[in-house]
Amino acid sequence: MKIDIIGDIHGCLEELEALLYKLGYRKKNGTYQHADNRLIAFVGDITDRGPDSIKVIELVYQLVKEKLAYYIPGNHCNKLYRFFLGNKVMEKHGLETTTAEFRSLSAEKQHNIKIKFMELYENAPLYLHFKNINVIIAHAGIPEHLIGKEDKQTKTFVLYGDITGEFDQKGKPIRRDWAKHYHGDIWIVYGHTPVLEPRIINHTINIDTGCVFGNKLTAYQFPEDEFVSIPSKQPFISDKFTHFGEST
Repeated sequence: MKIDIIGDIHGCLEELEALLYKLGYRKKNGTYQHADNRLIAFVGDITDRGPDSIKVIELVYQLVKEKLAYYIPGNHCNKLYRFFLGNKVMEKHGLETTTAEFRSLSAEKQHNIKIKFMELYENAPLYLHFKNINVIIAHAGIPEHLIGKEDKQTKTFVLYGDITGEFDQKGKPIRRDWAKHYHGDIWIVYGHTPVLEPRIINHTINIDTGCVFGNKLTAYQFPEDEFVSIPSKQPFISDKFTHFGEST
């Protein structure tokens, strides 16, 4: 199995297409395909904050529909899904950029996007476990004791990480460093927490390199065990990145 796992896109379509091209994918019949039959896996949070969330939804939907890619939801995906359900959600922390794009569309186009995203979300697993290659892809990660479960506790962890329920002075949720204490043999590839460089620790790999915050969009290639990145075209916001004590 040859797979390219792509970190949090957050509506950065231009960088995503550049990354796919760098990975060897070429547009054919309106979609991206690889001559070596490689597959793509998205770690969630494909929308919000960036400039082209609607087009990213369309691209990811098409790739998954044609069985050229896998998709799992992130916390931003969950919030957009609840918005489309008609639930009362606060349009902030990036959702407001996606809903503004959505409302600028014609009624027919709005219906089309809503149906596509809801289908994409509803058919997505909470996380992906490729037992044949000993890899799990989970948006914010998953600790060893929750692997194999899909209950409320697992869903909260996979979407939001190891949250404490508290917030820092800037209003950012305080999360425990679960990866530092992970001791499983299964490799966990995840995103959610922006880092300047991919973080590898204890059989975990964080590939959210903060494209929407001006750093880069990163893919992890398996089985090559290599990272491929594209520089971001967004403004750099340094305080959006988490810095861990150990070297990576």
